[in-house]
Amino acid sequence: MTKGLFITLEGGEGSGKSTQIERLKERLEKQGYDVVATREPGGTPEAEKIRDLLVQRDGGRWTPMAEVLLFFTARIMHVEDLIKPALAEGKIVISDRFTDSTRAYQSAGHGLPADQIEAINALCLNGFEPDLTLILDIDPKTGIERSLKENQTGGTENEDRFEKLDLRFHENLRQGYLDIAGHEPARCKIIDARDGITQIADQIAQSVFDKISAR
Repeated sequence: MTKGLFITLEGGEGSGKSTQIERLKERLEKQGYDVVATREPGGTPEAEKIRDLLVQRDGGRWTPMAEVLLFFTARIMHVEDLIKPALAEGKIVISDRFTDSTRAYQSAGHGLPADQIEAINALCLNGFEPDLTLILDIDPKTGIERSLKENQTGGTENEDRFEKLDLRFHENLRQGYLDIAGHEPARCKIIDARDGITQIADQIAQSVFDKISAR
């Protein structure tokens, strides 16, 4: 494979993205692929600083538009300094969240008009999108409970700003992801996050290898 492949995993809180990224990375590397695993917001020193402002409970009371601009500020650095260089070297990049998270959280969740987000996206990324997006779908209440438990055991209990939002927000968020998948079926695939970890990993791997074979 001479050209890299950009894969994103999306989903609400507690959908199991981090676990599945680790499994996918390991499986791809066993097949000889050079893989970079990263996350949003984050991936570069500058973007990690912005992450602290956005996901920690005491990170600030941002308006939806302010959140969008901060996310895209971090995303520009992530794309230009990490993702595009890795793809140019023929690597597979797997990111825990990307622009679909902004569409789901700030538009479907917080109600910011979608056309405003798309205008900012076009200005900042000029149409750059993942080759494949896997959306881990889970009931919001179950996902929040999982996420809060994982944060406590993983030492990231302060990164619970979004988990603290009301259930209606998370229900809207889930529908936002389903709508994204419905609008872009060629890029997006929904994975049932209620299944067992191994079963989910097998579905994800099959989707990725199918994408590689089709290129």
